Amino acid sequence: MKYAIDHKSMIPLHAQVETLLRKMAEDPEYKSGKLLPNEVDLAKNLGISRNTLRQATNKLVYEGVLVRKKGFGTHFAGESVNTRIRSWSSFSQEMQAMGIDIKNFEISVDNVMPEPDVARFFNITEDTKILKLVRLRGREDGPFVYFYSYFNPRIGLTGNEDFTKPLYEILEHDYHTVAKLSKEELSARAADKFLASKLGIKVGDPILKRKRMVYDPGSRPVEYNVGYYRADSFVYTIESERE
Repeated sequence: MKYAIDHKSMIPLHAQVETLLRKMAEDPEYKSGKLLPNEVDLAKNLGISRNTLRQATNKLVYEGVLVRKKGFGTHFAGESVNTRIRSWSSFSQEMQAMGIDIKNFEISVDNVMPEPDVARFFNITEDTKILKLVRLRGREDGPFVYFYSYFNPRIGLTGNEDFTKPLYEILEHDYHTVAKLSKEELSARAADKFLASKLGIKVGDPILKRKRMVYDPGSRPVEYNVGYYRADSFVYTIESERE
C-alpha cells in the first residue's frame, strides 16, 4: 500500500504524518511487526524534513503506539498495556491542593543558549537564545525545591512577566498558550555542592530530580522544566484506578 500526504492541505504536515502513521498501524504487515522504513527514506518518500517526521514519531513513541530501538529500528507496538497518570497540575496547584503556602526565595530570568537536549525538545538550534526561569521555592521555614524552566521561543515571553504568579496562568491569559500534556521523568541523586547550598542540606544528601516536558493541545512543546526536591520534604504519589 502506498502512503502519501497532501502538501497543499491547510493541515500541518506533522499532524498529517501522525494521522498517516496511525493508519499504517492498522496495516496487517505492520501489525505483524514489520519495521517502518528508516527515517531518511520515509521522510524522502513523503517529501518532508526529518524534523517534521520526528515531531510525529516522537509523539507516537510517547503514547506507546510506536516502539523505537537503537540499532534495530521502529515498529508499531500492537496491543499493549499502557499505564500513566491521567491528570496533572502545576506545582502551585499541587501545593494549593495540600494547603501549603509557597514562598519564592529566589526568582531570576535570563536569555540563554539551550543545552543540547533542550534544543532537541524545542526543535531549535543550539545557538538560538531562549528564556530560562530559575526559582527557589518552599515553605516559610525554608526552600525545598530548586526549579529551572526553558520556554519555547515561539510563545513570546519577554522576561518582564510577574513570575510570582502561577506560571500556566501567565501563559494562558497573556500568551494564549495552554499547557495540556505533561511527560515526567523521576530519578534520585545525591546533592552536589550547588544544590546542597540552595536547599539547605549537606553535600551527598538524597534529592529527587523531576523532569517535566510540557506540550500544548497541538502537541507542540511549551516548557522544559527540571526540579530538584529535598527528599525529606517531598513525596511523589501515583494514584491509579483499575478499569
